[in-house]
Amino acid sequence: MEQYKIEAFDGKAISVTEWKPAGEIRGVVQISHGMVEHSLRYNETAERLNERGFLVFADDHRAHGETDKDSLGYSDGDIFENTLRDLNRLTKRYKNVYPDKKLVLFGHSYGSFLAQAYIQRYRLHDAAVIGGSARMNPLLSFGGKIVSSLGCALKGKQAKAYLMNKMTFSAYNKKFSEGNFVSPVPAEAERYASDPYCSFICSYNFYKSFMSALCGLYTKRGLARIDKDKPLLLLSGAKDPVGNFGKDVERLFETYKKAGIKDVTLKILPNTRHEYFNDVEKEEAYAAFIEFIERVTQ
Repeated sequence: MEQYKIEAFDGKAISVTEWKPAGEIRGVVQISHGMVEHSLRYNETAERLNERGFLVFADDHRAHGETDKDSLGYSDGDIFENTLRDLNRLTKRYKNVYPDKKLVLFGHSYGSFLAQAYIQRYRLHDAAVIGGSARMNPLLSFGGKIVSSLGCALKGKQAKAYLMNKMTFSAYNKKFSEGNFVSPVPAEAERYASDPYCSFICSYNFYKSFMSALCGLYTKRGLARIDKDKPLLLLSGAKDPVGNFGKDVERLFETYKKAGIKDVTLKILPNTRHEYFNDVEKEEAYAAFIEFIERVTQ
């Protein structure tokens, strides 16, 4: 494992982690992590892929991890849009180094919505895994945009968005009597809760950027821009409140099918919450994930 910094389009230093296999490189996997977490939480995922010959890399998104360790939850500008540009900059970097290797984009949770936007905007990836995701209700997204915009105006862009946190993370956790919405496995729930890079509240600026992006994800024009020949895997848990317990993941699947994507696979694990790689069906999740990556990189 190697960690380094790259300079973004606006001069910002973005922290990146790379996991390189010992032998010949079979393909490349780019990870886009979730909200209120960071790239090192995917160490096991990367090691499993390394064992099969895949090089893996992941950035710590703006307002997260080592990239913004002194201002967790906050970054200047349009955070979602700027993070998309960071992801594309990294994709270009690795495609230039490994031009003959196929590259799979894997986004989880917040990172999955970045991936949803990414596949509409850019075409350097060869396939994508969209995990812990959903087709978000546009009215809820618009409501979140209004609340977070008011928070920016009244309390300031850097202010912690306690109300938005209550509407999301707190609401998700209340649905479960043991563990948290991330996982029912005590060790995994505690690992998440005790991680200093996972125990913070995002700013109103973060939510304003995120909710604004969600409002525009499912336009006919946007969906038409997706390369219909590039395979997609939707991976989620049936007990994940982010995906409305599977319902909004199925809606996303139908959206992509209707948009004309030729190869889109839906895998919903019946006893799993938000983090399928840290739950009771993790081996089934990894089997579906790795099988897909091996198939699309042949």
